Parts: sequence; C-alpha cells; structure tokens
Amino acid sequence: MIQLSVVVPIYNEIESIPILAEKLHQSLSRLKMTYEVVLVDDGSTDGSWDKLIEQSQRFPHFKLIRFRRNFGQTAAMSAGFRESIGDIVVTLDADLQNDPDDIPLLLEKMTDSVDVVSGWRKDRKDTFINRRLPSILANGLISHITGVHLHDYGCTLKAYRREVIKNVHLYGEMHRFIPALASWVGGQVVEVPVQHHSRQFGKTKYGISRTVRVVLDLMTVKFLLRYSKGPIQIFGKIGLFFLIPGVLMIFGMIIANLALDSMLIKRPFWIMTAFMLIFSGIQFISMGLLAEIQIRTYHESQDKPIYVIRDRVKSPEPT
Repeated sequence: MIQLSVVVPIYNEIESIPILAEKLHQSLSRLKMTYEVVLVDDGSTDGSWDKLIEQSQRFPHFKLIRFRRNFGQTAAMSAGFRESIGDIVVTLDADLQNDPDDIPLLLEKMTDSVDVVSGWRKDRKDTFINRRLPSILANGLISHITGVHLHDYGCTLKAYRREVIKNVHLYGEMHRFIPALASWVGGQVVEVPVQHHSRQFGKTKYGISRTVRVVLDLMTVKFLLRYSKGPIQIFGKIGLFFLIPGVLMIFGMIIANLALDSMLIKRPFWIMTAFMLIFSGIQFISMGLLAEIQIRTYHESQDKPIYVIRDRVKSPEPT
C-alpha cells in the first residue's frame, strides 16, 4: 500500500531535474510513510527524459511517464493522478520554485476533515507586472466566481485525498481550478503559506498571454459548477429573455393593427426586431435541450484520457 504519491509535471527542465530528484528523495525519505514519485515528461525536447531515467537509477520509488508530444500541464497532472496509487497525492512544479521540504507541512494540515491543502506563495519571487499582478487579479476573479476563496490558485504545490481527486476530470487549463472542482464534489479546502524560490534555470513557460485561456476555462468551470447537471437552466433563461419580449411585440403589433387601425405591423423595424428576438429565444432553448442530451452522453461515454503515453519506467526495487 502506498500512502503518498508525489506528482511532478516536467517540460524542458533538464538542469533542474538532478537537484529536484535529490531534494525529493531527502524530503520524502524522512517521512514515516510509504511513498512514490510520479514524474511526467510532457514531451520535453531538451533531453529531460534521459536525465529522468538517470535519476530513477539513483533513487528508489521513482515512476516515470513520457508523453508522445507536449499535451500541456493539465494533461500531465491528469496522467499523474491516474498513474499514481497513493492515498494522498501531492503536486509540485519541477522548476525548483516549489520546495519539497514543504510537503510535510501540507501533510500536517491534512486532517480527517480536510481533503485539499493548497499552497500559498505568500512571499512570491516573481516579477510583478507580468506574473504577480495578473495572478492577483486572476485569483480574485476565480475566488469570486467559484465561491472557493484562495490567495493563490496558481501554486502547483497542493495535497489532495485520493477519494476527492479521482472524481475530478481535467481539460484545457483546468489544473489550477482543482480546489474549486474538489469543493464541488464535497471536498474541504484549506490554504497554507509555503516557500517560493526564484527560478534558477531556464525561462518560465507561462506569461501574461495565458490569462485569456484561464478566463475562458473559468467560464467552463462556472458552467460545470452550477449548470452541468441542467444546462437548460442557463440556456433556457437566456432564451426566455429574448423570446418573451419578441412574442409580446408580435401581439402588440397585432392588437395595434386590429383595434387602433395602426400601420405599426407594416413597419419592417418592428417586424424584424420581433422575429429576431423570437428566433434567438428559440435558438438558445434548442441549445439548452441539445446540451442536456450531450451532458448525458458525456457522463455515460467511455472514459478516454486527454494524453498519449509513450514510455513508462520505474526505479529498480530497493535491495
């Protein structure tokens, strides 16, 4: 039985890998629990995979996964969740900005009533304009929309209970919304300040341009959190918002023409506006009905991953 799984997505971090492997081994070997380290190579092109194999021969309990191409951090984390077997799953970045020595702190906060412990980079060592400022704005927006208030959704260093994370399905850039999705399935979420270090090697893979994708995925998360079980509730409301005024305008024109002998019904503006409103209303209601059918197909369809694994490697069994 494995009690702890540590999942690390990796993309072009060849310089950081030896130091990361050493730090992980030192931190985890001091814990009084069984563990595994799942390192997911997200299609690296700088020799990271060979470096990972080298480190897996040095340290026990390493499990390596290699994608056929770059599928993104969300896919890498999803693969790590699927391939790991620990009762508790901890995630962290491979760029050495997260500190493996904080893992015991996360586990300490993982009491019987807590299902997710989220790291908070309280003293963040990143540039303000293109990293910290967008993060502050995004965290406020995400907290407001999801109702799960955290200071730092973007911190990868988090701990999850297996029974919560197995019910969370990830797509797009949704890895940062895992605490909100976990809360949606009944998980209790807490936050704890953790260390944050300046990047030692290479360049960051993320910039301010990523904000657009985050906002679009946030809209998806909001829909999932509130309307995934009944899409007609949102599309139907929008449809009625257009449909009712359009029908009232039609009846108004008919009454005006019959009772008041008005030429209102012969004016193209009123006719086109009324019928456009009715058409828009019917279209949104139809979208809601189609979404109802599709959401049921989604829940009943085959469980297909969003990535393709090329290789798997395990550390030699300790003697």
